[in-house]
Amino acid sequence: MARAVFYGAISLDGYLADKEDRLEWLYGQEGGELVPYDAFYQTIDYTIMGRRTYEAIKRDAELEAIYPEKKNYLFTHSTIQVDDTMQLVNEDPVEFIKALPADKTVWIVGGGSLLKPVIEAGIIEEWWIQIVPILLGEGVPLFLPQSNQQKLQLLETEQFGQFAQLHLKK
Repeated sequence: MARAVFYGAISLDGYLADKEDRLEWLYGQEGGELVPYDAFYQTIDYTIMGRRTYEAIKRDAELEAIYPEKKNYLFTHSTIQVDDTMQLVNEDPVEFIKALPADKTVWIVGGGSLLKPVIEAGIIEEWWIQIVPILLGEGVPLFLPQSNQQKLQLLETEQFGQFAQLHLKK
């Protein structure tokens, strides 16, 4: 099984995106350019994400292709047009991750619906969560209700401008 990790930013009230699946609230935040994203990005081999996450990133980041240097998997039950760098997957994300090579790292990009079974299976080994001091009030939550409890170990906290980053380990 590949080493599974999560890296992403949330609002102070725990949302990945606003109520319209938008990320604009995130991209304009002071200090975002200071977050060590590039160093993290170099450590991963694969990405997996859900359809809503893909569409939000594609729209709001205004990218021609998302993560073109990586092997990317988009989990969806729909048939949609995607970048050439994306491969559509319609199967259990936990079993999919377990089938990836053990010497590789997979970044669980999001969102909450894709993350829920992965979290419940306890296969995310490390978390990097940047918390942005904005209250969105409602939106797409990072964490959906879980059927089990998991204790994580806080490895470090760092500040990057207005971003507070938590680094956690299973």
